[in-house]
Amino acid sequence: MKDAREKHPFVFWGLMLFSIFLFVPVVWLLVTSLKSLDQLGDSSVWFPIPPHPENYADATSIRPFWLYAGNSLFLATVSGALTTLTSALVGYGFARLPGRGKRPLFAVLIALMMMPPIITLIPTYLLFARVGLVGTYWPWVLWGLSGAPYLIFLFRQFFASLPRELEEAARLDGCSHFRIWWQIFLPLSKPILVTAFVLSFNGVWGDFVAPTLLLDSDRMTLAQAVATQFVNAAGFPINNLIAAAAILYVIPVVVLFFVAQRAYVSGFAGSGLKG
Repeated sequence: MKDAREKHPFVFWGLMLFSIFLFVPVVWLLVTSLKSLDQLGDSSVWFPIPPHPENYADATSIRPFWLYAGNSLFLATVSGALTTLTSALVGYGFARLPGRGKRPLFAVLIALMMMPPIITLIPTYLLFARVGLVGTYWPWVLWGLSGAPYLIFLFRQFFASLPRELEEAARLDGCSHFRIWWQIFLPLSKPILVTAFVLSFNGVWGDFVAPTLLLDSDRMTLAQAVATQFVNAAGFPINNLIAAAAILYVIPVVVLFFVAQRAYVSGFAGSGLKG
C-alpha cells in the first residue's frame, strides 16, 4: 500500500497546515506563560531568555488554584460518570426494548441534539433557584442523571448493532433487561463508554457559564478562576499568570484524551454500525 502522502498529497499537506494553524495559539500561550511582565509589552521579545518558569508557581500560589482544580475535577468526574451510565441505559432502551412511541421519542432526541444548551440555561437557573439548589453541586448530579442526547444517540447506535442472539441467550438463562444491560451490553461497549465519559468530562471541565450562574465563590471551578481571578490590585489582568494557569488548566484534558485515544476513536467508529 502506498504511503498516504503519495496517494493523497494535497489532503496530507492540507491537514498538516491545518494542524500547524491550530497549534499556533498553544505555542503562543506557552511562550506568554514564560515571559515576565516587562517582556509582555515588548513586541521585540518573542521567546524570553531566560524563561520564567516561576510564573507557574505564582499561578498556583497567589490564588487557591488547587482548590479550584479539585472543584472542577469533582464536578467533571461525577457528572461525567452519571451522564455516561444514564445515557447508556436510555440508549439500551431505545435500541432493544419493545414498545410503542420509540420512533417519535427518538425524533425528539435528535431535535434536542440540535438545540443549543444556552437556550435552556436561564429557565434551568430559575428552576434550581426555586428549589434551593443554587450554590450546590446538585444541578450537575441532576444533569448527569438526565443523560445527554448525543450520548444516548451514540449508545443507541452501538447497541442496535449487536446481534439479537446475545440477548435471547441471556433471556433463556433468566436474565432481566437490567442484568443484560449491566453484564453483557456494557462490557461490550467499553469504547463507547470511554468516548462518552471523555466528552462529558470535557464538557463540564470547560464550562464557564453554568458554574458562574449556579455556584458560589467557595465552589468556584478552574475555568472561572483562570478567566477572572488573576488580576492585580488595580483590576488589570496579569497575562503571564493567566497563560500559565491556562496551560495547567488544559493538561488534564490532554492527558485524558491521549490515555483514552484508541477507545475514543473506535467508539465513534463503532457507534455508526447500524441505524
